[in-house]
Amino acid sequence: MRVLAVVPARGGSVGVPLKNLERVGGIPLVSRAVSALVRAESVDTVVVSTDHRGIAAAAEAAGAQVVDRPADIAGSTASSESAVLHALASLEETPEVVLLVQCTSAFIDPADVDAAVAKVLSGEADVVFSGLETYEFIWTEGGEGVNHDPATRPRRQDREPHFRETGAFYAMRAQGFLEAGHRFFGTVAVQPVKSVTAHEIDTPEDLEIVRALAHVVDAPLPIDVDAVVTDFDGVHTDDRAFVDSEGREMVAVSRADGMGVSLLLRSGVKVLVLSTEQNPVVAARARKLGVPVLQGLSAKQNALADWLAIEGLDPERVAYVGNDVNDLGCMALVGWPVTVPEAHAEVRRAARVVLTHGGGAGAVRELADRVLAARPAAPA
Repeated sequence: MRVLAVVPARGGSVGVPLKNLERVGGIPLVSRAVSALVRAESVDTVVVSTDHRGIAAAAEAAGAQVVDRPADIAGSTASSESAVLHALASLEETPEVVLLVQCTSAFIDPADVDAAVAKVLSGEADVVFSGLETYEFIWTEGGEGVNHDPATRPRRQDREPHFRETGAFYAMRAQGFLEAGHRFFGTVAVQPVKSVTAHEIDTPEDLEIVRALAHVVDAPLPIDVDAVVTDFDGVHTDDRAFVDSEGREMVAVSRADGMGVSLLLRSGVKVLVLSTEQNPVVAARARKLGVPVLQGLSAKQNALADWLAIEGLDPERVAYVGNDVNDLGCMALVGWPVTVPEAHAEVRRAARVVLTHGGGAGAVRELADRVLAARPAAPA
């Protein structure tokens, strides 16, 4: 093992309770950190040091090994270095490079990790940390300039940049770290990261900001599921209805969505339409699509739970697409809660995926394409 990544993730947290299991983009923070490290080409092994069973389970599911963190180094005063030292002591061999990676940075780019590790392996530096380039003027509370002379205000292009630690990762020569006992020693260098990835979560407000950014920052990935369940109004439609003089309602739907459903069915993916709406148009559209429908429901999550049990489906391998607050119960039941861009703000926060196409304008087809991308190609 040449490169080891250690993610300290204790259960306690002062600012945000059980922060490391909070979801951003529908994924727990500890899982996001592990996933980024698993995708980094330079990292051989990922270890999560934790004292919490839920964090351990999430870490293992994401591809990490777990080291039980003793209580004496799991309190609020324990350093992250103590967790890394403990993890290293539990291994049979000392790696060449050890990474300290923190879950509080939700948007770790594997390419940045690889670049930092390369600088250590090449001998360019003993320690490389993630940093954000900044030209900001820093002041003390007493009105004194920290990194500038207040009497001189040079233009941005005339100043050297400073770098703010983002806290995402620290790549260190392992032997030097063991000798120093802390993360900064020898020659220190910075790995610049993009501003959009540099947000650190310390407060509930930070968490809300990062959640709002997730659907902008996260790259669209294939969605590997066995079933797709959709709401009707606001998903297959744009949430509007046309009413004639007799009180009859009509809605506009997308033919592209119909083709998406057809492709899902051909590939073996189960599809269900679930709706509180009693209008016959829902059943008529479901018949046209060739999928089952459950409508006129007061508690959609109960109907969904029953359907999952009858079909023998693992909820973690099911996608549910909704757009309003009455979909939140269903979204909480499945592994892939999905929504449309114009959905209620609370629904967008709960979603693992926010689609780019709107309801009635290709949202179902977009989801279908991402589900199909995760399935084996059909034989020619």
